[in-house]
Amino acid sequence: MERKILLVGEPDSKRTLYFQKAAREKGACVELLPWKRAEEGSIEFSERDAEEFWVKLDPMKYQSGKLSELNDLLWCYQKRLAEWEKLPFCYLNSPQSIAQLLNKETCKQMLKKAACAVTTSFGLAPQTLEAFLEYWEKIGNPPLFLKPLLGSGAAGVTALRRQKRRNKMVLYSCAVLEKTEKGERLLNTKRLQRLEEEAAICSYLRLLLPLCCQAEYWYPKEKYGEYSYDLRAVFQFGHLDFLLARLSKGPITNLQLNNHPLPFEELGLTQGKVEEIEELCRQAAACFSGLNSVGIDILLERGSKMPRIIEMNGQGDLIYQDIYQENRIYKRQIDRMNG
Repeated sequence: MERKILLVGEPDSKRTLYFQKAAREKGACVELLPWKRAEEGSIEFSERDAEEFWVKLDPMKYQSGKLSELNDLLWCYQKRLAEWEKLPFCYLNSPQSIAQLLNKETCKQMLKKAACAVTTSFGLAPQTLEAFLEYWEKIGNPPLFLKPLLGSGAAGVTALRRQKRRNKMVLYSCAVLEKTEKGERLLNTKRLQRLEEEAAICSYLRLLLPLCCQAEYWYPKEKYGEYSYDLRAVFQFGHLDFLLARLSKGPITNLQLNNHPLPFEELGLTQGKVEEIEELCRQAAACFSGLNSVGIDILLERGSKMPRIIEMNGQGDLIYQDIYQENRIYKRQIDRMNG
C-alpha cells in the first residue's frame, strides 16, 4: 500500500515550502500538520493512520532569543519527541533518533562507542564560574568550545582561549550580554562578537555555564585562502547527498552568522578524501536507529585534513544552496517516502 506523507512543521517556513515544492514536482501528496495544532492536543491518530502515513518531524519555531528560555523550550521539545515516539508511525527520522542527536553529550558518547572519529569532548563543564576555571586549569587550559547541551545552530556556542603569553582570556560568541531591570541575561544574535576584558568574560560565563554546556577541544581548522572552514554534509539513505564548505574568519562557521558558503568542489579535495568523509558519515548514521536523513558537521584538521565529526542534527536537511537550485535533498526524501 502506498503511504501518504504527513509533515509536522511550521506553515510558512522554508523547510515546509520547499518540501511541498519537491512533492508537487514528484506528484506526491503531503498533508501538513502545524506544530501549533499538534501542541493543542486535538489531534488523534488511529492504528489505520499509522499504516497510511510516513511522518516527517521538522523543528518547532521558537520566538525567543533569550538563551535561558531557549534551553527550557528545548527540554520541552525533548518531551514532545518522546510522545511522538509512542505513536506507531513510519518516520523519516524516528523521534528517538532526533532526540539523541539533539543532546550533544548523548550523541558524542554513541559515536565514540562506535569508534567514529569525533572532536574531543571533555564532557559537561562545571556550572559555576569558579568551578569551571579550576577545572579548566586542571586539564591544562586547552582552547575550548562551550555549547549548550540542547542548543541548535550557533545559539550560545562559545569559543574560549587563554593566551599563554599574556595570561588573558579571549572569548567569541554570537550571544551578547543584555542589561535589564532584573539584571543581566544572554541574548542570541546573528553577529559574532569578541570579548577580551576579564570582567566581561566572567559575567558572560556566569550566565552561560548554568545552561549545562558541553566542553570540547577547539581544533585548528583547515584553511581556504584567508578563511578557516568546516563542512556540512547531508547524508540520506546510505548516500552523501550534499556537501558544503562553511568559511569564516572567526571560530564559529554557522552560515546564519553571515559566513560564506562554498561548493566543496572548489576546495580541491581528492576523491579519496571525499570517500573517507562519506564513509565516516555512513558509520555515524548507523549508530542511531531509525535515522534516514542527517546533517553532519565535519571538521578537517589543519594540515592532515583528517575528518572529525563536530556534531549531528536529525533535522539538518535545510541547505539554502540546495533548495534554491536542484532541491535534491527534499526530492530524495519524497522519492523514498512515496516509493
